[in-house]
Amino acid sequence: MAGRFIAIDWGTSNRRDYLIEDGRVLRGSRDDRGILEMDGRGYEEAIAAVRAEHGDWPVLIAGMAGSNRGWREAPYVDAPAGADAIARALLWVEPGRTAIVPGVAWRDPQAPNVMRGEEVQLLGAVAAGLAPANGLLAQPGTHNKWVEMADGAIGRFSTAMTGELFALLQHYSILSRQLGGEITPGAAFLDGVHDASAKPLLTSLFGARAGMLLGYRAEADVADYVSGLLIGADVATAALAGRDAYILSDEALGGLYAAAVAALGGIPHLVDTRAAFVAGMALIWSLIP
Repeated sequence: MAGRFIAIDWGTSNRRDYLIEDGRVLRGSRDDRGILEMDGRGYEEAIAAVRAEHGDWPVLIAGMAGSNRGWREAPYVDAPAGADAIARALLWVEPGRTAIVPGVAWRDPQAPNVMRGEEVQLLGAVAAGLAPANGLLAQPGTHNKWVEMADGAIGRFSTAMTGELFALLQHYSILSRQLGGEITPGAAFLDGVHDASAKPLLTSLFGARAGMLLGYRAEADVADYVSGLLIGADVATAALAGRDAYILSDEALGGLYAAAVAALGGIPHLVDTRAAFVAGMALIWSLIP
């Protein structure tokens, strides 16, 4: 496929639309009409509204709209998976007009894993020269991915529920009152990163509260320390030992992961997620049979 098209990054909470031509974004918009807001209804009308805004062009959708909670469930492509395999497996809602990008599955009964939406950024980061064709990529967020790229294809990957665990602690745990505010990669955060490798995680989490009550840690530092514990435990699983780690994230969360990667012996590189997404969608579009 060639020419102009509309790319939609349809997530759980938000939706981003891009009018793309020859890999360049001509126009874009963002709103809060993620799949939770859609609640399984009104997708045809939403697509019509996107075309009314950007023009009557073909639409390529990535993300949670293709999940079993979204519009239409797009089957997973098995890893290792390159852009060509993903382009061949698009789910066409309207032939030639509207398609959904499939997710990727790692089928190992001892370590099963799936992704949906992240595959576009991964392939795009490599295609745009933002990350190497063979390297370790991370995608921090609610569920952080660690992905080994293999000759530009998505290879083995794992997922950590790091962001979701922090949110659960923030809202429902005995630590909830201390976990508000902005997290910064200072001394308390780095203490948590190092303690995650040296001490049991679950006892360290309770120790964050006990240390505050006994005067060993300032209350203002508890959130940073707990974030450091969770991100440190996550990063430690990657066994970096001098490896480059390419982090696809915004500056705030990406900065925390970069600090943890550096503290645990890795070499962090922040990658522009918007540029990676646009490059990935443009690549997939160009490979549609």
